[in-house]
Amino acid sequence: MEYGGGLILKINGIVGAMLLNLAYLAKIVLVVQVIVVKILLVLKLQFVMQKSILSFLLELYLYCVQISIMLELKLELLEKKIRGINVRKIINIPNAPKQLMKILLDAGYEAYVVGGCVRDFLLNRDPHDWDICTNAFPEQMHDVFRNMHVIDTGLQHGTLTVMLDKEAYEITTYRKDGDYSDHRHPDSVEFVGNLAEDLSRRDFTVNAMAADVGGNIVDLFDGESDLKNGILRCVGNPDERFQEDALRILRALRFVSRFGFVVDDKTEKAMLKNKGLLREVSAERVAKELSEILMGDNCILPLRSCYEILAVWIPEITPTVNFWQYNQHHYLDVWGHTITAIANSPKDLYIRLALLYHDLGKPKCFSVDDGVGHFYGHAAASKDIAEKSLRNLKFDNRTVEVVTQLVEAHDRTIEPRKPVIRRCLNKFGKEQFMRLIYVKEADKSAQMSVRGEQQFSTGKIIALVDEIEAQKDCFMLKDLAVNGHDLMDIGIPAGKILGSILNELLEEVMNETMANEKDVLLKRAKEIFSHQT
Repeated sequence: MEYGGGLILKINGIVGAMLLNLAYLAKIVLVVQVIVVKILLVLKLQFVMQKSILSFLLELYLYCVQISIMLELKLELLEKKIRGINVRKIINIPNAPKQLMKILLDAGYEAYVVGGCVRDFLLNRDPHDWDICTNAFPEQMHDVFRNMHVIDTGLQHGTLTVMLDKEAYEITTYRKDGDYSDHRHPDSVEFVGNLAEDLSRRDFTVNAMAADVGGNIVDLFDGESDLKNGILRCVGNPDERFQEDALRILRALRFVSRFGFVVDDKTEKAMLKNKGLLREVSAERVAKELSEILMGDNCILPLRSCYEILAVWIPEITPTVNFWQYNQHHYLDVWGHTITAIANSPKDLYIRLALLYHDLGKPKCFSVDDGVGHFYGHAAASKDIAEKSLRNLKFDNRTVEVVTQLVEAHDRTIEPRKPVIRRCLNKFGKEQFMRLIYVKEADKSAQMSVRGEQQFSTGKIIALVDEIEAQKDCFMLKDLAVNGHDLMDIGIPAGKILGSILNELLEEVMNETMANEKDVLLKRAKEIFSHQT
């Protein structure tokens, strides 16, 4: 252990130095990029020449970032290997799935845990589901588990769900799939008695491992080796795998985003070749995978390298790639800015969806004034794109409303002053206003040389929100010291006039031009009413 620990320290030192150097290189490239942008703005070179120079610098910068992420992953995997974590590790199967496996074994059948649970255990992650496969047919499983609560989850595919200790466990018969005429589901399945045939139909090698009741790994496609090396590779012919089920293309991007895997060349080429098949996948499934891609720790990797795949369902992405902004606030193309902002944002799906869409309207709104690029009205254009796209993807109404409001407001100036913050809290509510602040912070973090300033402003705004709450400041009608009944008691009739007077009182209180005191407000209400009648 001491030797292993010492070796890990040395490797950490070497790779750490490499990562540091790459980080410095990325920063140097970034600084050069900023300087070049400013020089180009002064020189006003032809756009084609500007685009070529900036594209080269952007690719160099993103390459440094991507290599850094890959090196970090390699270091983590190497540490595990030295410590013996992933070297023919015995899978520690929990008692409940192990009990179900033993029941099958005692009845004369085979039983293995399979798929994601094996992968996650080898990655030192807690498996969410322990799926079991067996050579027992569905009717035989019904007999074996006759004294337990069994649910016919998918009999046509050989899947039953058995309840044990209030948990659900899927048990599926070994099978091979027939043709996939809809590029999503097999037209038929054939039950087989062979584990190898069952594993061969699975999507990726890292998901095609199984383990017996003793935890011994069955790995027929070098999935463990790919896992150690951070490689995502299809089982067998990648063209066939994606033509069978096009959703696997998005699943690949999800695994890259979640685990930081590098996609095998043949697999990536097949993904791009077959991306059009994603039109055959239901909008709801695409939306689910898109959401998980955006929420991954390494989301910047698939968003940059495989944007064409996402563009099948969100075609407005394509014009933003290599669309240079020719503006002193931006050193990245529109898409590079977008994905950097997403990567810099909190893990909140509303926020990340808003950032995905927040600048998609820019290419439509581009104009040049004295050699400087402008995007007047891009927030409204992006909001329209977001609403149409989110509805096309069948996101729920709540998501559409929250995200489109954030997109529309992302470019709004918010000064760190109490009256401004009160009005924002009134307009958006606290939860949505805080989302907007984080959207704006991430947006600014992907712009040029304003990051420190924006972080300071964000902190100040949050402090003001806390102060407003602590002092119970008035920023909603319900916070006013008077209500509609009070106004009617002094002779103001119910209706639109009463409502407008209440809103005017609220505005004056939020602006600190009127004290939130009943007598003061009633007097002011009379004045307003007298001027309106």
